[in-house]
Amino acid sequence: MGDIDIRHPHSLPLPRAREAIEEAAQRLSQKFGIDYAWDGDRVDFRRSGLDGRIHLAPGELRVTARLGFLLSAMKGPIETEIRRVLAERLGS
Repeated sequence: MGDIDIRHPHSLPLPRAREAIEEAAQRLSQKFGIDYAWDGDRVDFRRSGLDGRIHLAPGELRVTARLGFLLSAMKGPIETEIRRVLAERLGS
């Protein structure tokens, strides 16, 4: 199985960072068919073969995901898209 663990710094106030994460989650949902829901400052997301979380904290967010067997082959493109969307929404 493939695991994704991304730490991404940000300098946004938490309400603005939350908005940016919501936009990113919507985009990833559309692109990959992911269902997601907020739980405090955490977004849980899943679809068949994928289970993950986005933890939002002051100055940093962390994306963790476990990919099932079939999606493991797509780990590179999935991770690249997550990083691209985070950079686009939160800056580098």
